[in-house]
Amino acid sequence: MAPFTPITDLPTHISSEEHKAVIASTPTSFASIPPVLRHKEENVSVTIDPPIEGFLSEDLSNGTLYVIDSALVFMSASGRGWSVEYPSITLHAISRAESGPSIYCQLDAALAHADGDEPVDEDADTEMKELIVVPKDAAALEPIFEALSLCASLHPDPASTDDMDDDDDTFIDADAFETFNGDENQELSEVGRVRSDFINNNRFAPY
Repeated sequence: MAPFTPITDLPTHISSEEHKAVIASTPTSFASIPPVLRHKEENVSVTIDPPIEGFLSEDLSNGTLYVIDSALVFMSASGRGWSVEYPSITLHAISRAESGPSIYCQLDAALAHADGDEPVDEDADTEMKELIVVPKDAAALEPIFEALSLCASLHPDPASTDDMDDDDDTFIDADAFETFNGDENQELSEVGRVRSDFINNNRFAPY
C-alpha cells in the first residue's frame, strides 16, 4: 500500500496561528512543536491509480484534505483515511485538463519513509502511483498547490542534499525558479513523464 499509510485519526498538528503563538513564547525546544496545518480543504474527492487495496470508491468520493508539514492527509467522510509522506511525492501540478480542474501528483513508493541514513535503491522495481485531488471549489486549487510546495520544501530529496554538500560553491536562488511551461516531449521530473493529458496549460512543481 506504500506510499499510502492507512489512518483512522488525524496526525497531531497545530494551526498557523497557534504556531505563531508558540514561537512568540520562546519554547525551550523547537523540536517539540507539533507540525503546522498549512491548508485544510473540505468536500474533496480523490482518485488513486492504480487503486490501493482496502479502500472502496465511497471512501475516496468525499472527504477533507489536510496539507500538514509532516504529511499530506485525506480523511474520508466514512471515517477512514490515509497519509502520504512528502518525499514519496515526486511531482505535483495544477491540472486544467478537459476532465476538469484538479491537483495531480506522481508518487514513488521507493521514496516513502526514506531519510538521509537510508539511501534509496534507484534500481528497485517499484510501482508508480498517480493521485488526483478534485476539490468541489475550483478556487482552492492554488492554495492547495502553494501549501504542497511549501511542505515539499521542508522535506528535500536526500540525494539532492548530498549532491549539494559535495560542492561548497553550490547554492540555490529561489528567484530563479520559473513555472514549467513545456510540452510532453520535455522532461518533467527525474522519475518519469507526466501523462500527456496533464501537460497543456498546467502548473507543475517537480520535487
